[in-house]
Amino acid sequence: MNAFVNDSAATEDKRRVLYDRLRGLGRLMVAYSGGTDSAYLAYASYQVLGGKMLAVIADSPSLARSDLKTAVEFAEKQSIPIRVIETHELQDPAYVRNESDRCFRCKDELFNVMSRLGKSINFSAIAYGMNVDDLGDFRPGQHAAAKHHVLAPLAEAGLTKNEIRLLAHSEGLAVWDKPASACLSSRVAYGLPVTRETLDRIEKGEAILFAMGFRQYRVRHHGDLARIEIAREEIERLLSLSLFDQVSTALKRIGYKFVTLDLEGYRSGSMNTLLPVSQIGIVGSSGTEESRQHEVFE
Repeated sequence: MNAFVNDSAATEDKRRVLYDRLRGLGRLMVAYSGGTDSAYLAYASYQVLGGKMLAVIADSPSLARSDLKTAVEFAEKQSIPIRVIETHELQDPAYVRNESDRCFRCKDELFNVMSRLGKSINFSAIAYGMNVDDLGDFRPGQHAAAKHHVLAPLAEAGLTKNEIRLLAHSEGLAVWDKPASACLSSRVAYGLPVTRETLDRIEKGEAILFAMGFRQYRVRHHGDLARIEIAREEIERLLSLSLFDQVSTALKRIGYKFVTLDLEGYRSGSMNTLLPVSQIGIVGSSGTEESRQHEVFE
């Protein structure tokens, strides 16, 4: 993680605004993924609300087992109350079709399940980890959040991604420099169905890259072809015939027929460049809006 520069006084002011906002929310559930934003929101909520908050993580085939394990371990280390719930987005034919509204349908399912849980255990509010930098990006999940009246305390406090990392670092939270992540379904090219088998193959492929020591990467799924994205600062290490052969052999072993390295390197939202502008965004369940092209919910 490169060192970042920030106005610590301004960031501290925003932290106080965040804490004041959280104090007024009563019994709060936090949609928790284990990423930096939602982890810091869960941490801050626990500092303010104690047992009146609950971190809720959705378990489904689109969540890598390693990510689930890490998220649970972080919550337990910080004594944050946590509940793992099952979501069933793969039972939604529209989600499986993998069109531009896939993320909306995923988050709609999550917030539906959380709302039912909240009613059963008397938690009145739901919050998620949207920050100021997310505003205006191609993030259909924001429309699902609006539909379900889900709160965004980090954005309300004016916190950017950089500032959230700074605050997490100042609290000694291990997630402060965690690379951006998104669900496994975000690796599947639009128009190709999202299936358990496909998600399992992607998860195995990325586990191979992790075992080789890479830090920021994606295995983009294009049917029989795996398109590997590696952070530009890590690409040089991959540029040897012996490592090429290791990666290619390993990915073909799990079912890919072709393996290619994307020379542009890792970048968030590369799948969205395949969408026409008219399909970028979603209002409700069918509208469209123009927006910048970024991978959803990283």
